Amino acid sequence: MTETATGIRTGGGPGAWLAFTGCLLSVFMQMIDVTIVNTALPAITTDLRATSAQQLLIVSGYSLAFACTLLPAARLGARAGRRRMFLLAVVAFTAASVWCGTADGAGELVIARIVQGVAGAGMAAQTIAVLTALFPRELHTTVFALYGATSGFAGLLGPILGGGLVTADIAGLGWHSVFLMNLPLGIVAFALAWRYLRLDAPPRRAPMDPAGVVLSAVTLFGLLYGLSEIHLHGWRPLPCSIVAAALVAGAVTLRHERRADRRGAGPLVRLDLFADRGFAVGSIVVTGFFGLFTAFVFAISITLQDVLQFSPLRTGIAMTPFALGAGAGALLSPVLVKRWGVRVLAGGLVLYAACVLMGVAYVNITDGRVNMLLCAAPVFLCGFGAGVFAVPLQPIMLAGLDDEQMSEASGLLPTIEQIGNGVGLALLSAAFFRAHTLGGSTVMLSAIAVVAVVLAAVTLALPDPDTAPVRPLPAPAPAVN
Repeated sequence: MTETATGIRTGGGPGAWLAFTGCLLSVFMQMIDVTIVNTALPAITTDLRATSAQQLLIVSGYSLAFACTLLPAARLGARAGRRRMFLLAVVAFTAASVWCGTADGAGELVIARIVQGVAGAGMAAQTIAVLTALFPRELHTTVFALYGATSGFAGLLGPILGGGLVTADIAGLGWHSVFLMNLPLGIVAFALAWRYLRLDAPPRRAPMDPAGVVLSAVTLFGLLYGLSEIHLHGWRPLPCSIVAAALVAGAVTLRHERRADRRGAGPLVRLDLFADRGFAVGSIVVTGFFGLFTAFVFAISITLQDVLQFSPLRTGIAMTPFALGAGAGALLSPVLVKRWGVRVLAGGLVLYAACVLMGVAYVNITDGRVNMLLCAAPVFLCGFGAGVFAVPLQPIMLAGLDDEQMSEASGLLPTIEQIGNGVGLALLSAAFFRAHTLGGSTVMLSAIAVVAVVLAAVTLALPDPDTAPVRPLPAPAPAVN
């Protein structure tokens, strides 16, 4: 346990837990804004007369901006101070949320969402480094499980809360409230971080790696933008060429980062992290799962509202057992993983996939007529499988890294997650936006179930928690930021 010049102890004491609460609020805001818009999108479209392109950008513009700026935001935090960067990002995110909630045009909302995504990246890129610094190693499993549970729960709660807020129409705000709800959350997160978040300064000022910043941004933007254009215009030469160029830019980025690492020039991406088996396999699994989950939430939202003609409120009610099941799975997962290891994660995904296929069969047999009471148990089990899988994933993935490596992973892990979000949404949109039929929903949800089974098999390559090597902790830095 260390004590800063401000007298705040950062070794898991009360101050650390209060600062952690502020971080969790920021995680909640970041993740809920990925999915809460899905349920509100029909109301937004009607009110703002949004085109198909604007609808897609309202949803994916946030994730695109988020993904493209996470790595430089993490490096800025390492240079300027995690606390300072986090506080500035909370203010910017809260202000951008208010802008989203007061937008009176679809184009303005798209721009506000992009700004919100950039600010969200500023918060998210500091979180893992902050948690590593606030708590001793023996508490990392607990805090990362809470971090993962908050992230997953926010994503699950988004469609439900979005439907409830739009239907309730509090003070006549309608869809505007799905963004304005971040105002009180942002104020509390800022107050807790301002008072209790005190961190030791980094031992060195890593260079920004401007070439790496540009190359990574070009790669991510080109990939996700190209996939979005494929959705809008089909498999035409231009968007396909953009995707191909992005893949080439990705190869150039990796080559540059390897050279920077060999020169000791402070690469933006620490490729040596992938030498750890847990992180390497976990990166594949995290990318797949976040893409899978984002695609699932989006497909379910469109299926229920556009295909089955559910109201936003009924959509929220229909998804409530899923959220409850995910919560139950999250609570039981640590006990289950301790007993059976990573097989529990694989089993959770298989259960999830089986329930998705069961739902697909049910709506086809009934021709879209849904008895929600009859569906409650399978939907609960579907969420239970997702919760069992998602919560232990990050602690297992990070278990073999030391504190310095975790700090370097602070921007990389959420970047991997957002790549999964963006790619999953873009690939789904490319087919699903033009298939708002029961048959189209059947194909997409069946494909999601198949991907989940494949991902379950890959998950078995993760090291079990009790076999992951624990590396020695570096000495704390004496300076105060």
